[in-house]
Amino acid sequence: MDQTNNMSSKINKSISIVTPLFNEEHNVVELCERVAKVLAMLPYDYEHICIDNRSSDRTVELLKTIAKTDAHLKIIINTRNFGYIRSSYHALLQSSGDAVILIASDLQDPPEMIIEFIKKWEAGYKTVMAIKPKSEEPFIMHQLRRIFYKIITRISEVPLIQNATGSGLFDRTVINILRNLNEPYPYFRGLLCEIGFPIATVSFTQPRRKRGVSSQNFYSLYDIALLGITKHTKIPLRIMVIFGFCMTIISSLVALCYLLIKLFSWNYAIAQNTTVLISVLLFSSLQIFCIGILGEYVASIQTHVRNMPHTIELERINF
Repeated sequence: MDQTNNMSSKINKSISIVTPLFNEEHNVVELCERVAKVLAMLPYDYEHICIDNRSSDRTVELLKTIAKTDAHLKIIINTRNFGYIRSSYHALLQSSGDAVILIASDLQDPPEMIIEFIKKWEAGYKTVMAIKPKSEEPFIMHQLRRIFYKIITRISEVPLIQNATGSGLFDRTVINILRNLNEPYPYFRGLLCEIGFPIATVSFTQPRRKRGVSSQNFYSLYDIALLGITKHTKIPLRIMVIFGFCMTIISSLVALCYLLIKLFSWNYAIAQNTTVLISVLLFSSLQIFCIGILGEYVASIQTHVRNMPHTIELERINF
């Protein structure tokens, strides 16, 4: 194809950049500058949608200042903090581009990767995901993430992309499919794999966070992990059923042995108080653990039944 004609066909398409933010006053100006610089090198019109989860610092103030002189920057301000998952998913559905790129606000997923995402998209891929085989984050945290991804990949009903960061590019076809799904609280990385389009990956070494404090804490990471399990596998439930069945058989055999020994040796002491106590504590803890897993699945069902909106918007700017 002639290069002039190719450029012309590209200009007729647009790109949406989506960035969720919460208390990112130290990064937001650099983020917008780097995104604008990257898109200026590409022959596409674009919009940069920043959705703020009701930041308590100067994030919104700085965004509004930038938006006064940059019509590409569009801002959604939520009424409260709805969490990273719901907020980013809502913003993706508000986009209008032929391709939508989700990029983190902390600059740990460099905006310059946008160019690599678009190259994969131009090659025909409808989904492109960033993966981090290596990371400069603390060693223990990185290893815990790797272990989790290996476990969830093994037990998931669909193949998942290991070490995916969540950032990536999604064709308008994918976004339209997401619009038609009733997913009030999605595990987004798994949802993309469930859709089934071939997925291209862009590998990079994730740098440390330079400024500010991450809003991701133990609870939010636990929430994401359990969300991935409850959304994409029934294996924990099946394990509990199998375990319960096996323990029923073992308990019945042990009870029968105790009965026979007692009948044939009435004065023989078998069970001591310590043994009984340890057994009770062991089985009680296992029961609590199993009930907890059941509770996670029930909570997931409740979220779907309530069918609440992903977020509620307080204000929109430049739309």
